[in-house]
Amino acid sequence: MNAPTHGTILGGLVTVPDLDAALADYQGRLGLMLVEQGVLAGDLAGSWGCPASAGARMATLQPASGAPCCIRLVEAPVPDGYLPMRSYGWAAYELTVQDVFSLPDRLAGSGFEVIGPPKSIASMPFFVPMQVFGSGGEMLYLNEVAADMPNCDLPKAKSPTDHIFVAVLAAPDRLASVRWYAETLDLDIVDTHVLPYTMINKAFGLPADHMTTITVVQKGRLPIVEIDGFPAETVARPCRPGALPPGNALVTLAVRDLAALDLAGIAAPVVREGPLYAGRRAMTLRGPTGELVELVEIG
Repeated sequence: MNAPTHGTILGGLVTVPDLDAALADYQGRLGLMLVEQGVLAGDLAGSWGCPASAGARMATLQPASGAPCCIRLVEAPVPDGYLPMRSYGWAAYELTVQDVFSLPDRLAGSGFEVIGPPKSIASMPFFVPMQVFGSGGEMLYLNEVAADMPNCDLPKAKSPTDHIFVAVLAAPDRLASVRWYAETLDLDIVDTHVLPYTMINKAFGLPADHMTTITVVQKGRLPIVEIDGFPAETVARPCRPGALPPGNALVTLAVRDLAALDLAGIAAPVVREGPLYAGRRAMTLRGPTGELVELVEIG
């Protein structure tokens, strides 16, 4: 992964019920490296609009490749009624991996549940996908990349598990979300596809041939957000008041210039330190589905 450019995914945050168990999964099974551990500072939690999460145990991990992308784990109980892939908001993170067919054995007995084993798809020869749920109800797509797609570049992993390269959003109004990402964050609307989406159909008990419309938002050839029109049965994500949402909770994106975007965040931009921020300004917005979008200024 080269130096981040506008739109690059710098991180994904996951809430987990047992931080130590989740670290055993993300470090021991996926091979990510622990780079920071402590408690969630009140100022940072407040900047996300989640003051009730302050003081929670947390850890930051990075790929062994050194890619500038962090997965942050924050300890929090799973709310009653939360089911993965059944509520609006961040639905999944797509990570690039080196040997997807070895992963089911590597994850056996861990907190990860394989819900979509690795499978080559003749109509999509660009990557081999796999899908898992984590202990916090987060969803990860683990994709071994074979080649770039015609209109976007897909990253080949340089470590067993490498960085997040697409964040998947479950939206009640797909077109409104697409416009928001394009207009608010200066991103490009690229492809819209209508397809039978296996993970959505499984989650909702829909027929295998039920069709879902998805739109990919990019910057040039860099894929960033996949925005999916979820079924009418989708619900608002259950969440403890003032706390981080469960599962896939927050996505961090790089932006060139916060002032140029002229955005009103949850709190004013602040210079932050640590492996993800590296002394750069950051602020957080709520997207049209209520999703948390943190922006880090890269200059």
